[in-house]
Amino acid sequence: MPPEFTLRPSNSSDASWIAELRAVVMRPDLERLGRFDPVRVRERFLKAFLPEHTYVVHVQGVDAGVIAIRPEAGDVWIEHFYLSPVHQGQGLGGAVLRKVMLDFADHRPFRLNVLQGSPARRLYERVGFELESEDPVDVFMVARSAG
Repeated sequence: MPPEFTLRPSNSSDASWIAELRAVVMRPDLERLGRFDPVRVRERFLKAFLPEHTYVVHVQGVDAGVIAIRPEAGDVWIEHFYLSPVHQGQGLGGAVLRKVMLDFADHRPFRLNVLQGSPARRLYERVGFELESEDPVDVFMVARSAG
C-alpha cells in the first residue's frame, strides 16, 4: 500500500530544490543516453518552471516529489514528475498519477514523455499510458481521460 500523500500547490521558492531533485532523478537515464550535463539539467527545469501548474508531493512531513499538469486546448500534459529516490518503489508514483488523472479528467487525453529505457515507462504503462511515438531519446505516451 502506498504511503499517504497530499499535493500542495508549488510556489516560486520551490524552484531550486525541484531543479536539484530533477538532476538527481534524471541523472542515471541521462548518463545512459550520454546526455547528462549537470548545469543544463537544472537550467532546463528552471527556464520551464511554472509554479501555477506544479504540485509538490508531500509525504509524512516532507516534500517527496513534484508533478506538473499543463493543460492545452486538446491535451493535458503531465510533466516534471519526479519522486525522491527514497520514495520510489513504494507505489507512491502510481497513486499520485491516478489521483492527478482523476482530478484533472475531462474530454482531453493525458500526454507525457519519458526518456528511452527509463524504468518510469513501466509505471506509466501500469496506469494506462500507451506508446504514441518515439525517437532516439524520448518516448511519447498517451492515456485517454476518464472524463
